[in-house]
Amino acid sequence: MYTYLESYPLYPVFAFLSFVIVLIPLPWHFQAWNAGTCLFMIWTALACLNNFINSVVWHNSITDYAPIWCDISTRLTVGISVAIPAASLCINRRLYKIAACQTVSITKAQKRRAVMVDCAIGVGIPVLQMILQYVVQGHRYNIMEDIGCYPDTYNTPLAYPLSYLWPNIIGLVSACYCILSLREFNRRRAQFALLLSASSSTSPLSLSRYFRLMSLATIELVFNTPISAYGLYLTITHDQIRPWISWANTHYNYSAVDVFPALLWRSSQATVVTIELSRWAVVFCAFVFFAFFGFASEARKNYRLAFWAVGKRLGFTPPADNAFPSIHLPWRKSKPAAFATSSAAKSLPISLPRTPTKQRPDSLSPSLADSRTDYDCDTDIEKADYVLPTPSSGSMPPHYARDIELGAYVPYPSPRSQRTLTDDTRRSRPSTWPSQEHPHAPAS
Repeated sequence: MYTYLESYPLYPVFAFLSFVIVLIPLPWHFQAWNAGTCLFMIWTALACLNNFINSVVWHNSITDYAPIWCDISTRLTVGISVAIPAASLCINRRLYKIAACQTVSITKAQKRRAVMVDCAIGVGIPVLQMILQYVVQGHRYNIMEDIGCYPDTYNTPLAYPLSYLWPNIIGLVSACYCILSLREFNRRRAQFALLLSASSSTSPLSLSRYFRLMSLATIELVFNTPISAYGLYLTITHDQIRPWISWANTHYNYSAVDVFPALLWRSSQATVVTIELSRWAVVFCAFVFFAFFGFASEARKNYRLAFWAVGKRLGFTPPADNAFPSIHLPWRKSKPAAFATSSAAKSLPISLPRTPTKQRPDSLSPSLADSRTDYDCDTDIEKADYVLPTPSSGSMPPHYARDIELGAYVPYPSPRSQRTLTDDTRRSRPSTWPSQEHPHAPAS
């Protein structure tokens, strides 16, 4: 004897929340031309919405309120059982194509072809499953208390290739693509990283998104495929397999609707495990998808845009990009010339105080003549706070080059030019110059 844990109202709350969150990343995933991811979101959202409505409407009830809705709901349940594995197959197949790709460029025709193939797998197979289900459908549908509308499958050998085996076969094919993708990635890791970085300007697929997609498909594969296999095992071992006699025998009294009170269907542990695993699996898929893609950088960007789109309607104004001006920190200034590299030191302007000199024409040296063309010698150094340089970079010199008393580096005249200076010029030098007898002597 086992104890059944009541899932109401916990399951309806989680089902509706899953329906909302799995559709949040849908708009910006359309831009990536990734049909498999979009199909995964759409099918998971439909499954959560379908289960939410059924669990609320038929809570503590087995009344046939809406026959048309039950026809639609049971068809969705049958299609979703293979639609989510098919969407995972599309994702793994695309990841393998990317991992095995040799070129970066892809044409629009190739993109359209890839989308058409993904749609054929992710939409065509579920629709085909809905059609084939009618062959082994014993009657219209079942109504189970607290569960809602549930499809009926006549347990005959023909039901296994037409209905029961599809999720497991699709899961095995998806597992093959997943293993091939991992093998190709490990073999061509460096080339693969270069391929994605080269196509980053034209394709929204990055390395992080690639691994998120692979993780999503792998987790879906690891959980849903064993659940499908376990459900198949319970069907074979706990339900009698009846022989296929004819179409008329299988569809006899097809319009009947069977009802199952909760006390009846909960008495079978195999039935409880099969139903509850299939219901909670789609909720799990929705939360896993949101965990991978609901907090990514593109998601946060779109959340911000959506927030301010609503805020503008309420009268709020989004802050501008330059609303907070950058703060100039003194310790972020460039290094002094003594610690800078040679290339950086060449671009630093040097403040060189000079005084006008009276020289004989025959004593004008070439170095001193060159300095007259670079500096203004008419400046009154006695009255000026500091001498404005003539920098080649067009910017003011840094603070450490302006004041000689702070220890800035000041180039001294060459010995040849020193011999040309007169005594008057020597006496008119600023007192802050070091003595010429020793270049490192303290100022007099």
